[in-house]
Amino acid sequence: MSTPDKQIVLSSPASVKQASPDTASPWPVFWVASIAVFLVSMDGTMLFAAFSALRAGFPQATAADLSWVLNAYTVVYAAMLIPSGGLADRHGRKKVFLLGVALFLVASAACGLASNVAWLVAARALQALGAALLTPASLSLVLAAFPANKRAVAVSLWSAVGGLAAAVGPSLGAFVVASLGWPWAFYLNLPLGMFAIWRGVTLLAEAKQPNKGRPLDLVGMGLLILGIGALALSIVQAESPDWSRHELLEIAGLGLASIAGFIAWARLASAPLVDLSLFRDATYRYVNLASLSFGIAFSMMFFAFFFYMNAIWHYSLPLAGIAMAPGPLCVVPVAALSGRLAGRYGHRPLLVVGCLIYGLSGLWFLLVPGTEPAYLTQWLPGALLSGMGVGMVLPSLSGAAVSHLPAQHYAVGSAINQAIRQIGSVMGVALTVLLLGGAVLSRANFDAVYLCHMSLALLTAALCLPVRTGPASLARKS
Repeated sequence: MSTPDKQIVLSSPASVKQASPDTASPWPVFWVASIAVFLVSMDGTMLFAAFSALRAGFPQATAADLSWVLNAYTVVYAAMLIPSGGLADRHGRKKVFLLGVALFLVASAACGLASNVAWLVAARALQALGAALLTPASLSLVLAAFPANKRAVAVSLWSAVGGLAAAVGPSLGAFVVASLGWPWAFYLNLPLGMFAIWRGVTLLAEAKQPNKGRPLDLVGMGLLILGIGALALSIVQAESPDWSRHELLEIAGLGLASIAGFIAWARLASAPLVDLSLFRDATYRYVNLASLSFGIAFSMMFFAFFFYMNAIWHYSLPLAGIAMAPGPLCVVPVAALSGRLAGRYGHRPLLVVGCLIYGLSGLWFLLVPGTEPAYLTQWLPGALLSGMGVGMVLPSLSGAAVSHLPAQHYAVGSAINQAIRQIGSVMGVALTVLLLGGAVLSRANFDAVYLCHMSLALLTAALCLPVRTGPASLARKS
């Protein structure tokens, strides 16, 4: 794979400085880019801790109305990730990153100030747009800042930031909401976000594709947004009484037709939003399939945890947030070590072994925890296994997805991978609600969830077997 400074047009001498590891450290760029991603990841998990407070704050709204506080964010974020990657590649990663952070902060303030549910839902959609703009631009800025032999470590640590945010989000959210009220779940974004903008303006260097005048593929963007948005809507509303099954099937059909139209358009257009030639690489194809299956498994584990703690062990939400933290906190050191090993041996061993460990955590949850709380002996070992597995798999999926990409496709290539994982997460949430959404839950209701957890982990391991990202493979791509 070629180094970024050979393929990216740099807008100033400062850009050259960033791209050259010999003249400047890449770590300041990493931390500025990661702060924004941390906020995006934390905001998603923190809101689950705030949901009960939102219901109390808007007593006139139904649960179905408030579900759109979550669903609007999911639909917009999943639909906009890939177009946002294309925008970053074409119009400048620094520009799109800073715009995304600014939109995210403005929307966070609007969420906290919301006086009705419609305002809150609209602000959440704007927040998701900002998150979608900054996420792929953030990763591409990190990739461009590091030399090729350090990118596996950088991508693993960048992904680990999301794991740390997932650990902090529920417990911090429960504490903040209980102490200050639900608006502060959004106001917390403001100080760190403003710091990221302040440092990003002076520290980050601009980079975009050499073909600066290439037109944006508005037809492709429209088809892609419609397709992913319709599919996500049909999934998240699968159990809603406000939508009939026939209506949801029509929406899903519209989504599939739009995706098919997008693929056909991408084959014919002279400057498509997504270059389908990326999928000619077997590693990229299989990594994206693996990201879909693991995204389903990961979200099932996350949501099943709260169902179990609340319905079976009767933990309060703040206590459940604290109980969840050890698993995600385990992700960070494991991801850091995995990045170093991936740079030496490739991602496949980490992916396969990590999936097997993750599958063992599902087996533990299936066989060991009972109806009486015994966290240290019955839950913590499984949580640590799952944290180890996630720490090996999620960063390795991100790293393997971009390992064969030319530098000018970093943002859009990584955005495709993240969007596919987000779609998997939506499917996992919908499946968990389908299995555990009853009014009364028993321990036996969770068996199907953990069997799915194990099956998806094994499927992901099988999909990762064709992945080739070792030093020899990358040398052939250079």
